[in-house]
Amino acid sequence: MSDAILRAVSDWDNLYNNAANIPSAERWPGLWVDPAKALRDRLAVTGRARLGLRYGPAERNRYDLFLPEGTPAGLVVYVHGGFWMGLDESFWSQLSAGPLAHGWAVAMPTYSLAPAIRIAGITAEIGAAIAAAAGEVAGPIRLAGHSAGGHLVARMACTDAPLPPSVAHRLAVVVSISGLHDLRPLLHTRRNSTLGLDPAEAAAESPALLAPRPGTRLVAWAGQRETSEFLRQNRLLPEVWRGLGAATACVEEPDRHHFTVVDGLADPDHPLTRTLITA
Repeated sequence: MSDAILRAVSDWDNLYNNAANIPSAERWPGLWVDPAKALRDRLAVTGRARLGLRYGPAERNRYDLFLPEGTPAGLVVYVHGGFWMGLDESFWSQLSAGPLAHGWAVAMPTYSLAPAIRIAGITAEIGAAIAAAAGEVAGPIRLAGHSAGGHLVARMACTDAPLPPSVAHRLAVVVSISGLHDLRPLLHTRRNSTLGLDPAEAAAESPALLAPRPGTRLVAWAGQRETSEFLRQNRLLPEVWRGLGAATACVEEPDRHHFTVVDGLADPDHPLTRTLITA
C-alpha cells in the first residue's frame, strides 16, 4: 500500500499573504523609502536620473530612468509588485544600483492599479512602458520584476506579449523574482474581490499556461523562506517553459523571504545582479 498522503489546499489566503508569514513584516515597505530616495537624489545631482517620464495617457503611466556613466550597455527594466493593486516605482530606486554599476541603464515603470483596471490591462501598460524606455536606450533589454511584477515581466516573454516586434527581439533575459506565474489559485483568495479575475482571464494571463517566445531565457528566483505557494509558483514556470524549448533556471536563495529577496539588485556583486546582467 502506498504511503502517499493526499492533501488539498484549504487556506489560499494564508499562502498568498506574505505579511502574515514574515516576522516584523510591518517594517515594509517603509524600509525601502529612504534608500530609494537617497539613490534618486544622488543621481539627480549628476543629471543621471530622469523622473516621471510618460509612456501613456493614464495618471500612473510613468517611469523613472536611471543612467550609468558613459554609454549604456543596454536597458534593464524593473517592474514592481504589490499584487497589481498597490505601491509604485518610488519604492525601488535603490535596486538600480547593481545594474548601473555594470553600465546598464535602468527603467522603473509604474502602472494603473486594480480595481480600476484588469490584469490584462496592466499587462498592456507594461508592454507600452518597456517600448517607451526602449526608445530611449539602445541595445539588449533585460527584464526583472518582483511578485506581481514577476508575472508582468514573464508575460513579456510570451508569444502574445504586447510588445512591438522590434522591442521583443531585443529581449535578452527575463528574471522573475517571486513571480506569480499561474493566476488561477488567486480566484480562491479574498484579493480577487479587488482583482476581479474570472477563470478565462486567469488562464489567459498565466505565463505557465502560455508559450514562450522562441529563444526565451528565463530565470525564476525566490527566497527559501517564502511560503510554499510562492516556492511552487517559482518552480512551475521554468519546468513548463523548459518543456517548450526555453532556456530556464530556478533559484531559491537561502535566508531570504518575500520582502528581502529583491535586495540583491542593489549590490553590484550579488548573484541576483550578476544573473540579471549576464544570463
